[in-house]
Amino acid sequence: MSERVGQMGESPWHSHPEIMSGTPVFKGTRVPVQALFDYLEEGDTIESFLDAFPTVMCEQVIAFIEQSPGAFREPAAEG
Repeated sequence: MSERVGQMGESPWHSHPEIMSGTPVFKGTRVPVQALFDYLEEGDTIESFLDAFPTVMCEQVIAFIEQSPGAFREPAAEG
């Protein structure tokens, strides 16, 4: 597990055709990144996501959010 902590300078996720048919997953897991979005969209916390997916490390989620700031912004209001 500590091996993944050392990778936090890199992207915390990856996509490979032989892992979940190329679906983006958190590195070292088979947990799709989309699962995090689904949890957050439903109003769940990061803690509940981590409880449900114990193979994903908190550091991975934090690094993903820090590297994906556009994904967490509200859409600009039209007008």
